[in-house]
Amino acid sequence: MLYIQLLVDGLVTGCAVGLVALSFSYFYATTGIFHVAHAGIYTLSGYIALHFVKLGLPFVAALAIAIAVAAGVGAFIQVTLYARLEKRGASPLVKMIASIGVLTVLQNIVALTFTPNILQFDLPWRISLVHVFGIGLSIPQLILLIVSPLILFAMLAFSRWTPLGKRIRAVASNPELAETTQLHPERIFIYVIAIASGLVAVPAVLVGVDQAMQPYTSLLVLLTAIIAMIAGGIGSMGGAFVMSILLAVIQSVSVMLVSGRWSIALVFAVFIVFILWRPEGLFRRNFNRQI
Repeated sequence: MLYIQLLVDGLVTGCAVGLVALSFSYFYATTGIFHVAHAGIYTLSGYIALHFVKLGLPFVAALAIAIAVAAGVGAFIQVTLYARLEKRGASPLVKMIASIGVLTVLQNIVALTFTPNILQFDLPWRISLVHVFGIGLSIPQLILLIVSPLILFAMLAFSRWTPLGKRIRAVASNPELAETTQLHPERIFIYVIAIASGLVAVPAVLVGVDQAMQPYTSLLVLLTAIIAMIAGGIGSMGGAFVMSILLAVIQSVSVMLVSGRWSIALVFAVFIVFILWRPEGLFRRNFNRQI
């Protein structure tokens, strides 16, 4: 039974990381920008939801506000930073360094505004357990298990069937051709980062409700998500999501074999072996941008 509980815990963690990986992959595959500040938006959105819950708003309303704020902050970063760097011919490395600076600013704004200490949502249902076939799940964990696959399928459907989704795919495939055909990549990039930032608010808030929050922990979450994105195949949202679950399950179950301190090292070891075996990722995609 313990193995099954660890497996389920890994599935929950994998779903949360999977949404981070999916959203990061969506922006990176479209723009080629290594958006490290995504971790800062993850942190900020959790604290925004916490703030409005403390003001007395219902949780769903606080989550919706956090999603909207995250989307707005993402769009603001694109317009004021990435777009200007692009016009000045900045390299991908310069954009990544600038993004690290934004991450640092966002984390410190959160720490100064709220506190660098651990904070928890004061919601009575956050510690309530639901037992499914003898496995205990908290309400936030159950929500994550249900919502995460739905978001993945919604994003896949949006990308494939909607006019905006098709325009985004066209820009991601060939930005230069998209510019000449009046698809306006600069506008598309704003839409994409807003969508990605809004998406990352969902796991940020739900994980915050389940586990509590601290300003400087999101970078490890993003690093795990990036590993999953690379192993799943850059440009593949489904691949990033599946690999997030696989790596999280490995990390969770591995505590039965090794000390918890070494579980993250085991995940990195699995990643290295996997990349040596299949460097293009689990689901291969043509991705020719300079890194």
